[in-house]
Amino acid sequence: MRFAISLLMFICIASLIGTVLDQNQVTNQYIDQFGPFWYSLFNQFSIWNIYNSWWFLIIMAFLVVSTTLCLLRNTPKMLRDARSFREYVRASSLRAFPQRLEVELPEAPAQAVSKVGALLRGHGYRFKTREDADGVMIAAKKGSANRMGYIFAHAAIVVICLGGLIDSELPIHLQMWLGGKQPVVDNMFISEVPEDGRLSAANPSYRANMLLPEGSTSRFGIVAAGDGVLIQPLPFAIRLNRFVVDYYPTGMPSSFKSEVEVIDPNTGERFEKVIEVNEPLRYKGLAVYQSSFEDGGSRVTLEAWPVAAGESSANRFKVDATVGKSQLVAFETSDGPQELELDVTNLRVINVENLDGTPPQPRAMIEHVAAVTGSAARLNNENLRNVGPSVEYRVIGADGQAYEYNNYMLPVQLDELSVFLLGVRTTPSENYRYLRLPADTDQSPTEFMRLREALNNDALRAEAASVFGQKSSRDSAQQALLQQGAKGVLDSFASGGFEALVQRVPEADREAFLGFAIPMLQASLIELHQLARAQEGLEPFAQDRDPDWHARWNQAALLALANLPEYPAPVFFALSDFDKVEASVFQIARSPGKVTVYLGSLFLIIGVFSMFYIRDRRIWVWVKPEGHGSSVMAAMTSQRRNLDFHHEYQRFSTDLKQLASSKGET
Repeated sequence: MRFAISLLMFICIASLIGTVLDQNQVTNQYIDQFGPFWYSLFNQFSIWNIYNSWWFLIIMAFLVVSTTLCLLRNTPKMLRDARSFREYVRASSLRAFPQRLEVELPEAPAQAVSKVGALLRGHGYRFKTREDADGVMIAAKKGSANRMGYIFAHAAIVVICLGGLIDSELPIHLQMWLGGKQPVVDNMFISEVPEDGRLSAANPSYRANMLLPEGSTSRFGIVAAGDGVLIQPLPFAIRLNRFVVDYYPTGMPSSFKSEVEVIDPNTGERFEKVIEVNEPLRYKGLAVYQSSFEDGGSRVTLEAWPVAAGESSANRFKVDATVGKSQLVAFETSDGPQELELDVTNLRVINVENLDGTPPQPRAMIEHVAAVTGSAARLNNENLRNVGPSVEYRVIGADGQAYEYNNYMLPVQLDELSVFLLGVRTTPSENYRYLRLPADTDQSPTEFMRLREALNNDALRAEAASVFGQKSSRDSAQQALLQQGAKGVLDSFASGGFEALVQRVPEADREAFLGFAIPMLQASLIELHQLARAQEGLEPFAQDRDPDWHARWNQAALLALANLPEYPAPVFFALSDFDKVEASVFQIARSPGKVTVYLGSLFLIIGVFSMFYIRDRRIWVWVKPEGHGSSVMAAMTSQRRNLDFHHEYQRFSTDLKQLASSKGET
């Protein structure tokens, strides 16, 4: 019993870990959460899949064996004790009982036994008599089913554990250990999976996953096994006709459901069913649960804008891609043809962000630049806005370095200005850092890209510096100085942003230097922008807008240009069009052990009820001749001598005294 209790403690601790820690997640999530060292240590104990870990299954097996042996050893004794009346108790032993009573009855022993028997029956006792030379022993009992409570409670542990083992991954592990099944670790089509990577359709129990895009049909589930997967055939096929998802105002899914058609290949039977959370499909001994949803291979059209120094916006191009598929993208640059690997990983059609429009607090310019390259909306929860679709993708350069990007399709209103948000990070554990490109009057990045291209043009920079000097002073000498200063500021800024601008300035003097360099740079960029438009025969930019909007646009353009040299890709991909395809994720379970678990739970209820609410009580009455009548000695006992027991004894003793004049209680 002590061993079984120790095992139960281990199971409770393991269950606590399995409840608190998300199970069966991707490896990177656990590495990010615990770090490589602790992940390696915890991985030895398989706490990521704790209910199917080798040590948990061994503990369960030991608990089953230990409790079964306990039952086999003690059940016969308990049953014999429950059936026994213990009529061979000695009369002299009754004097040692705390609850005892002696009375005299005027009747002879035979009549006295009959009266006492009637009294015991009236109190709900069954009894048995034993005669000897000295008198008659009446042994009575009530509540013997209390013993059955111990049997049912211990049997419940065995039955529930057996049900759990049946529904665990133990049958699959046995097929891998004894049946030669090998998990598939390579990326391949289901039709290409060899026979040793497929489980039997008659597999007694399993939990498989199925990702099914809209309009697709499948009759195979995927069972995770070690570092790979096994293919589980199903007795029917499922076709996803339509997936429906609703959202809260916060952008979180409020409900989602799948409209499916079930096809039985053996009988040709077809029927439609809606699968929702907590409303599974049950058919042929399987339960199909709505688990989650993912992208099912949405098709996107991306417009690639060159952002590398010296590259013209006229070289932008479009790419058609599919979510979940990698492809090589070739494009022309000033240094010749280049190619990169593009992997579109996700398409989100709804993005609810917290946007309160609060302008940034005054700070040094470099600190301000560092702030706007952080999260797009680290703001209050009271200003929720749906900012439209976004696309996530990975770009792997020629050097093998991979970065992840998250770009919004539509401009977002921040600080009273529409900006395009371009997110970038190196690992999934990081937050995206966003670059803000100001949108023009047509809600596109065209004007910003025109300014970027003009900044890389030496002749336009020199002409813009000359125009700035002429507009800033009427004195020719001052014009020359201002022109020279503006030319130096533009050239330094074009070569490397703010870092290049302050590179030769002592750190103590940088704030003062930026105090006059930044206004000069902003004014020069305005002239540069207007010259670039005039060169293309266009009217001055934003002449129909108020000066405050133009100033905000120029400030945002300045900050974006300062951060462009840090952008790790030669192009950024803007989402221009998409065709969203949803995919439903189903969990398919065959769990015959649940009936066993339900039976064990019933046993547990019966056992607990019997142990706590049925009390085993026994009464012995010794009747012997005494003069012309009979002397009666009665004793009562119980496993739990609580208040109810004392009340019952008082009722019995009162009724016994009423049969005749009592000789006195001792």
